[in-house]
Amino acid sequence: MNIGISKASGSANYAKYEEWLRTADPQITCIDLSLMPTEQAVVTLESCAGLLLTGGPDVNPARYGKEYELSRCVIDSERDDFELALYAKSKELKMPVFAVCRGAQLVNVAEGGTLVIDIPTDTKATHEHARVNDTDGEHGIDVQHGSIVTKITGEIEGAVNSAHHQAVDKLGEGLRVSAVSDDGINEAIEWNDFTGKPFLLGVQWHPERMSYANPFSIALAKHFLFETESYKLLFQRG
Repeated sequence: MNIGISKASGSANYAKYEEWLRTADPQITCIDLSLMPTEQAVVTLESCAGLLLTGGPDVNPARYGKEYELSRCVIDSERDDFELALYAKSKELKMPVFAVCRGAQLVNVAEGGTLVIDIPTDTKATHEHARVNDTDGEHGIDVQHGSIVTKITGEIEGAVNSAHHQAVDKLGEGLRVSAVSDDGINEAIEWNDFTGKPFLLGVQWHPERMSYANPFSIALAKHFLFETESYKLLFQRG
């Protein structure tokens, strides 16, 4: 079974995404779509059973009506174009999507939402959500009852790592917040109503570089791959 990863190379941290997924299921094949031109990557996604959108730089604020905030962002517009094309194709295919950090933000923007430009200056957050001296931060989260995150983990609270200065602000159409940090920052998004929709979960933390014993790490990978296996059986027989 093939899993498309939007970017899985270029640093040790990017390599951790494949390691995380293959720890959950060593039999899968991970395809680093970032090594291909956009058109080829979109076609290649058709042979995959799921899409993992990975972390990275800020989404261009012009994409959600905040062009004037560009000076406070570090962007890669070509990557925005590339990953938005992948996400659009995944929706066309009704494919399961798991999105991490930037990936979650990208999904929210793609669905018409906006982002907090800079957590320390634009919110009342009390934790340091960004990395400090190349080390992830850590904070508590509260998980919403009835959310996919609770159903997967069985938890309504816990602790996660943190390595971001932006976050979901206004929600995209059809989305809901499924976890919030203990200082009020949106930490996970999913469909408000999954009826007729494929699996979608976006998390602000980095489950691929947390302890796998943490309920908010490998359990998420296993469930995502369960969803991809179901997708493969339903839509890719033969």
